[in-house]
Amino acid sequence: MKHRFPASKMRPYLYHGVTKSAVMDVTPWQRLPPDLAAAMRPRLPGAIQAIVAGTAPTFGTAGAKFERDVHTAVQVALERFADLAGTGEPALPPRIREVFVALGAAEARENRGPEVLLGALRTAARMLLRTASQSLAEVRPVTVDELIDLAEATSAYVDELTAACTDGLARQLREQAGEGDRRRRRVADLLLRGGAPPEVLREAATGIGWPIPDTVVPVLLPSDQARDARFRFGADGVVAERGHDAVLLLRAGPRADRAALAEALHGRDAVVGPALGWAEVPEAVRLAEGTRELAGAGAEPVFTDDHFAALALRGEPGALAVLSARRLAPLAGLRPGQREQLLVTLESWLRHWGSRTAVAAELYVHPQTVSYRLNRLRDLLGDDLDDPGARFELLLVLAYQPSIRQLSPTASGEA
Repeated sequence: MKHRFPASKMRPYLYHGVTKSAVMDVTPWQRLPPDLAAAMRPRLPGAIQAIVAGTAPTFGTAGAKFERDVHTAVQVALERFADLAGTGEPALPPRIREVFVALGAAEARENRGPEVLLGALRTAARMLLRTASQSLAEVRPVTVDELIDLAEATSAYVDELTAACTDGLARQLREQAGEGDRRRRRVADLLLRGGAPPEVLREAATGIGWPIPDTVVPVLLPSDQARDARFRFGADGVVAERGHDAVLLLRAGPRADRAALAEALHGRDAVVGPALGWAEVPEAVRLAEGTRELAGAGAEPVFTDDHFAALALRGEPGALAVLSARRLAPLAGLRPGQREQLLVTLESWLRHWGSRTAVAAELYVHPQTVSYRLNRLRDLLGDDLDDPGARFELLLVLAYQPSIRQLSPTASGEA
């Protein structure tokens, strides 16, 4: 059986003078009672102080200026809400919206995420609703419908404030990211070009949170790997795109160690150059490029450290210089005379396949002197004297040592 309603029950429902069908076409604050503004204004100073005090713990110790900014924002927000009651105006005209955009930007500059600001706005929304409802209740009875309208209006209004704040936060983060990218590109450019005065590089490196780098490891990557390298290595590296490839420059540290790079660069067609001082980065990149020409690139990263001898034999002076510095580093602390004696002996011993008699004859010294020097060399060089690859590299280095070639046999005798 169908129910029939009286015509009077079927009239359009009036909602503060607005039909139900038109409710969705009005602003939430247009449905607020027109006497709300007059009721709220005497309570605004106390409400502003209460909301500032209620949201302050959310921000922690943010500084006096930020506290003043929050106080200004709360004052502007409450006065604007009172002005909106019963109107169809947009929540935030541009000049007012910019107050909250600036507040969001200040949060980003304080390195706080949006969750802090959103928490403060939720607190402010609850306190705004309490202020509005109590203001009305002091002058007249408040209906349930009016409380519902107040809740909807405060919620929608605070949503507008939230949108402005998050817009400011996002703008500032984009600006900071852009400035950070610019600074990182500058560091990469200074390192790749070389020749930068130490103070210039120090200032640029400090700007991206680097100490002045002792050593830098260059990594050659395909150009389409540049974005991933920036994300993967973050603050430990800077990336320069060169059209045909990309160069990742890693500061010394755990992530620049060989084992870490072998794992991180698996499957990325990477060539890892030698770890050299910041002033030698152009040379390190050239050595990596030579390694790529020599050995190619594949699933496993290729390390220039494994190809110094081949590069040196191809006439790459930089490779020979780095190889010499590394292979002869254990002798660097000796007195010049001692160092030359040991190097002459080592070079002769390598050429004569370990024959102490032949070495003694060539250097005009007693075989026991040769034995003494070789024991000393073994203390310094360790297992390198038994490794065929290391011995070949030592012979290659010593063959190009001017002091070794020029040192006469008589000068090599014991002092």
